[in-house]
Amino acid sequence: MTDNTQKLDLIIVGAGFAGMYMLHRARQQGLTAKVLEAGSDVGGTWYWNRYPGARCDVESLEYSYQFDEALQQEWQWSQRYSPQPEILAYCQHVAERFDLRRDMEFNTRVASAHFDEGARCWAITAEDGRRWDAQFAVMATGCLSMPNVPDVAGADAYTGPIYHTGRWPKEGVDFTGKRVAVIGTGSSAIQSIPLIAKQAKSLTVFQRTPNHSVPAQNRPLDPTLEKAVKANYADLRARNAQELVGFGARHPTNQGSVLEASPEERQAQFEYHWQLGGLLFMRAFGDTGLSTEANEYAAEFIRGKIKEKVKDPKTARKLLPDTAVGCKRLCADSGYFETFNEPHVTLVDLRETPLKGLYADGVETDEARYEVDAVVFATGFDAMTGALARIDIRGRSGQALTEAWVEGPKSYLGLQVVGFPNLFTVTGPGSPSVLTNMLPSIEQHVRFIGDTIADLQAEGYATIEAEPEAQEAWVGHVNEVGDATIYPTCNSWYVGANIPGKPRVFMPYLGFPAYCEKCDAVRAAGYEGFHRAA
Repeated sequence: MTDNTQKLDLIIVGAGFAGMYMLHRARQQGLTAKVLEAGSDVGGTWYWNRYPGARCDVESLEYSYQFDEALQQEWQWSQRYSPQPEILAYCQHVAERFDLRRDMEFNTRVASAHFDEGARCWAITAEDGRRWDAQFAVMATGCLSMPNVPDVAGADAYTGPIYHTGRWPKEGVDFTGKRVAVIGTGSSAIQSIPLIAKQAKSLTVFQRTPNHSVPAQNRPLDPTLEKAVKANYADLRARNAQELVGFGARHPTNQGSVLEASPEERQAQFEYHWQLGGLLFMRAFGDTGLSTEANEYAAEFIRGKIKEKVKDPKTARKLLPDTAVGCKRLCADSGYFETFNEPHVTLVDLRETPLKGLYADGVETDEARYEVDAVVFATGFDAMTGALARIDIRGRSGQALTEAWVEGPKSYLGLQVVGFPNLFTVTGPGSPSVLTNMLPSIEQHVRFIGDTIADLQAEGYATIEAEPEAQEAWVGHVNEVGDATIYPTCNSWYVGANIPGKPRVFMPYLGFPAYCEKCDAVRAAGYEGFHRAA
């Protein structure tokens, strides 16, 4: 250990919701801890994703911390679904309220994390050469934090500015009077395209895969609802904790089968849930996420809505998804499909005319060239594992995490990986994470990690790591559960299909309440599936 190396109990990588709460929890337990963050402030996903229209798809009153009752009561949201600037302001408020920045190092990108077997600690090194040694390391790097920047031919030749929705300039972008190209039609594109279209002189959207989207039905937050929720927040949180996805208890799922419903009942349920908006559409029937036959009824309903919204039949046909509803995360929009009715908005179907790349003045397909003044890549993220893969993480015998995951990510409970003692991943692959409301999933993981460290200290153990048999069994279980649903049926970031060469593995675990019960049972059984050493 060099003279300028800081020795700590805990190093946390990432200052988003997970990193902030992990630091707060560590302090409560009397641990010395430091957060290392590549950005210049807190916020994580909501710090980086500043693109026009960025918004949460879980209702504001539920997408928030619940560990502090005073915090729940004092913060006021303005809208049903919070926009990015407001969520970032909330993160900043939390950081100030609990004086978190005091133990955070910003503008600090972690280059490596190596386990020292002799000292039984993690050596964390930043790109600028600074180093910290800690008994425990927590990777709070986020599931949607590493942008997927496609390798597009001619990008270096293009003379205009190129933006990525996941790395939007802090000062914003003014597209007034500009000819703009948006490449991609996933969630970030669906949110940003209506707003970019309002500014741009012309907008050309390049679509590879049409996506399902349901109107968010966003509106100012009802003060009466807010008052009612805050009067008994604990009740809503408890009911949400029993939901498969960790949110939405105010809108119970109709457990009936779409296959057994009459045409009138199907139409009524789908319409009702369409009006509820966004992800709540999936609650119309209990079997749409399990059966492709059942799912087709939901897909047909959405296709009908698109045909109603888009005036030009040819454009409407291009926008019709041919995947199962929800096998990719369902999008929530504000006027997305209607945007294609505007005379200055053009849709290019890359299935019909493949993308060749960029050239000096714009975008080129097999059939045409499109002169544009700016290009926006709305191509999403290297999800779940991308941020971890960017760091040189090495465990026992110098094994790299990327080597351990060469066939796809493997973990025990999404919390630990065999051969990487005292290294924890918050909402890692193999945990409910992106299939849930991320906030309660984060809090549950942080509590487990905090409790684990406290138990180790109380019982005289120095290290804890996942056992190979437990990891293999858990990976098999995660895949078995996933295979019983519609999720693996399409090429989504859930399975890493958006990243060339990435192993196709269904990464999240479906089943929030059962997962939490499993974690509790593991701890109660003396950390069954983990090996602890003094």
